[in-house]
Amino acid sequence: MPEGDVLLRAARRLTAALADEPLVRGELRWPAYGGLDLAGLRSLGTVSYGKHLLTRFDDGSTLHTHLRMDGTWRVEHAPGLRSRDRDPNVRAVLATTRWTCRGYLLGMVDVVRTRDERDLIGHLGPHLLADDAEEHVPAAAAVLVTRAPATVGAALLDQTVAAGIGTIWMAETLFRHRINPWRPVTDLTVDEATALLTTASRLMLTSANSPAAPGTRGSVPIAAHGREGRPCPRCGTPIAVGRVGTPPQDRPAFYCPACQPR
Repeated sequence: MPEGDVLLRAARRLTAALADEPLVRGELRWPAYGGLDLAGLRSLGTVSYGKHLLTRFDDGSTLHTHLRMDGTWRVEHAPGLRSRDRDPNVRAVLATTRWTCRGYLLGMVDVVRTRDERDLIGHLGPHLLADDAEEHVPAAAAVLVTRAPATVGAALLDQTVAAGIGTIWMAETLFRHRINPWRPVTDLTVDEATALLTTASRLMLTSANSPAAPGTRGSVPIAAHGREGRPCPRCGTPIAVGRVGTPPQDRPAFYCPACQPR
């Protein structure tokens, strides 16, 4: 599933592509909005909140999209190849005379009044990629340590604690702090939880703000996630993987058995 850094990049691309002129196309291929035409509206920009995208328009409405596991927004010079519009995976098309933005395999599509955005995201914890994220981390940390009987790995993935962390940044954060993903949250101090959330926020922002290179996420070297069987960059022990959380919502957690013992 795309994580906070990917969503922030997508928000920036949509904001840049849809700026300065009204939409000439605004199609939502979603059962509840099949007859809604957004053409003529001007985008006021797109913001991310955790794993959600909010595209705001000058009529006071907001298009809310969530990528779920496989969704993506692709931006190309308009008019682009109209043949791509026939792709059944296209869920939304937003276009100006210069750029076309297509949302593929979107997992959620909603249109609400901008003033009602909190109805969609109000249940989430603080957005870890917000400009003021670090101001809200201590409060989120205090919530995290109450999530018993959850493990630390599962609690970091809980979007109601803090929004934006997925399996990649959960694994990379815990690796850097030498904390096992299955450590009970009740064993954490609030200071430790604060340090974990601060690290996750900084890793995601660094990734979002820098170009990608081989073996990295942005400019962040990936030490654990997806490296099962490969040597730990600290001690050489093969990286292992297990599952955190309760099925069917459980997720993979990559870790070093030596650096992050149970």
